[in-house]
Amino acid sequence: MSTDTPNTGQDAPVYQHVLRVADLSTSAETSFELIPTAAECKAIADDLGLPALRKVRFKGTLVARGKRDWQLKAQLGATVVQDCVVTLDPVTTRIEEPVSRRWVRDLPELEAGDEIEMPDDETLEQLGPEIDLGEVLTESLALALPLFPRVDGAELDQRNFAAPGVAPMSDEDARPFAGLSALRDQLAGKSDSDDDGK
Repeated sequence: MSTDTPNTGQDAPVYQHVLRVADLSTSAETSFELIPTAAECKAIADDLGLPALRKVRFKGTLVARGKRDWQLKAQLGATVVQDCVVTLDPVTTRIEEPVSRRWVRDLPELEAGDEIEMPDDETLEQLGPEIDLGEVLTESLALALPLFPRVDGAELDQRNFAAPGVAPMSDEDARPFAGLSALRDQLAGKSDSDDDGK
């Protein structure tokens, strides 16, 4: 029932495992287990900006909900390598993440001028003729990645690095209104000098 479709379009997912909805059984659950090859893991890693990705496994079931909707429940496991945000050294993280998705035929679409209240359930998606489990895997992995990976003992402090000849930016410089504050002080100083000259 499944087909692995190559990435032929520019916007196509780098890893695909497509199920045709018309081929799915509505009376029994459809089990799946995806284990990308080393080459496929590299393509996913490149797409997500990861130095390395290994030991990926995506296992679960698809179940019909009524006559028109489908629900996915799965477990995503992966070992990812990222750059430490402090030292740029490699950081290896094991991810174990439950994944839930629902595809519905009658998902309301918000058009210009409409005031349709969209559902709060972020797992809801519009059902089309196909369900791409590979795309679900990649999206779920991207959402599960640590935002600020750090090697053990690495701490952010006020020491900053910059290219030769460029002054490093301090924590104070990075504050949102640091530039506005400096401009305000500069204008205030100019105003005082103008008043003195009158």
